[in-house]
Amino acid sequence: MKVVLIGVGQAGGKVTQALAEFDNRMGFDAVRGALAVNSAKADLQSLSIDTCLIGQARVNGHGVGGDNELGAEIMQEDTGEVMGQLDGRITAEAEGIFVVAGLGGGTGSGGAPVLVRELARVYDIPVYALGVLPGRDEGAMYQANAGRSLKTLVREADSTLLVDNDAWHSSGDSVGDAFDAINQAIAQRVGLLLASGEAIEGVGESVVDSSEVINTFREGEISALGYASATASEDSAENINTAMSTARQALFTGTSLPDARTADAALLVVAGRPESIPRKGVERARRMVEDETGSLQVRGGDFPLDSDRLAALVLLSGVERSDRMEEFMKRAREANEQQAESDADPAAQFQNDELNDLF
Repeated sequence: MKVVLIGVGQAGGKVTQALAEFDNRMGFDAVRGALAVNSAKADLQSLSIDTCLIGQARVNGHGVGGDNELGAEIMQEDTGEVMGQLDGRITAEAEGIFVVAGLGGGTGSGGAPVLVRELARVYDIPVYALGVLPGRDEGAMYQANAGRSLKTLVREADSTLLVDNDAWHSSGDSVGDAFDAINQAIAQRVGLLLASGEAIEGVGESVVDSSEVINTFREGEISALGYASATASEDSAENINTAMSTARQALFTGTSLPDARTADAALLVVAGRPESIPRKGVERARRMVEDETGSLQVRGGDFPLDSDRLAALVLLSGVERSDRMEEFMKRAREANEQQAESDADPAAQFQNDELNDLF
């Protein structure tokens, strides 16, 4: 699946760079362009991908300080500049655009929905959002920002793939190491998903193509991505149990939204050397995903990859009714109520009725 990546805000820029580097390192060639957009000049200077500084007239390159309303205003004012930088980068071969952002900050959470809306207006290909939710221990402002941003992203994007900051965070890591590890985990998992529709090496029995990825992303739905891997045997018959166990691990403990298993649609991708991928194992794993998610729309297939491991990717679409999402939305409402106590017009910031209708 050939895509163009646009990172908005500090986290969005770092995740976009990690994705572009992973794709280049693996030789997948799925990422056909990458741009980082931010209102903080210092955050852009640390990146090696192309960058676009916005909001110079308002914040002079110093960022918005977590104010996502200001982030949205700046993006609205400078959308033309961003679209100008994208001119010529989004070509006919692109099958989708991913806008990547951390949903708890200011520029990303405020600017990403504005940019998604403009991209959807201009281009005829799907525009997806890849959003990173703040962890439970991050402050009330980040929770409230993410709640507001998510509400708008779900409305504007063709699909919103969510990553919980707590999902792949190892206890004991420093803050910097934890975020770096999360960025690399996102890059590996999303990078493999995007590349799974591309011809790499070898011929699988039932190779996944990009249309199956696109069709699994259901318009207006929230998605999650699971991943697990294990050492593979050279004999595919011996890997039947390995395919089953990695698929279960990807679904039960390896998803980007912990405890998100009920879904409207799903895609199972088993990656490895063609001779190591067991057809029976893939089909059994697909039926297991069908049973566990309650969905009758579960696609499954191979991803030929030169590796001594067998990996399972599970893309779940329509997970907004999961326990994890309910927990997050509760946190976001509580955080908004805390902010509302000192705000003259809290209703303008957060529409609970809209959120209840959505979820």
